[in-house]
Amino acid sequence: MKHSLLLFAAVTVAFCCGFALHVVTSASTQPADTQGRVTGIGGIFFKCKDPKTVREWYATHLGLQVNQYGAVFEWRQGADSSKKGFSQWSPFKETTKYFEPSTKEFMINYRVTHLDALVNALRKDGVTIADTIARYDYGAFVHIMDCEGNKIELWEPNDVEYERMGLQMGAATTK
Repeated sequence: MKHSLLLFAAVTVAFCCGFALHVVTSASTQPADTQGRVTGIGGIFFKCKDPKTVREWYATHLGLQVNQYGAVFEWRQGADSSKKGFSQWSPFKETTKYFEPSTKEFMINYRVTHLDALVNALRKDGVTIADTIARYDYGAFVHIMDCEGNKIELWEPNDVEYERMGLQMGAATTK
């Protein structure tokens, strides 16, 4: 009995030490959330000849619930599954200027936390900030350029307002 208690105590101490070490090392290798970071994909945007036809094709053949802007994917947030999250899929006319100064056929939108702090940190690191932060009820946006000239959209979402806006438009989400 005494041997079992000692073994149990040793295993418990080892587990606690291992957990504490994991917490300490994880905290030092991950950016503090107050600095701002990417939390997921907010959207995929791409150029095409006829956005309306492309939207209709994806609705017919792949079941996307489309609206005038593309499709919205609804999902549950990993950190709190009681909260919804959204990602936008949007075909743009091939002549759009929205992706400039990039000459690429696509643009990725990343969901981020603490956009102001992130932009300040990126600016300090010499990253090109393509415009100023635009603020809407459904979130704040800014565009940056990556090291290969790809324009990237950063979005600090307000998912509650984003969903409300979609409901007001009568837009269904793809789940």
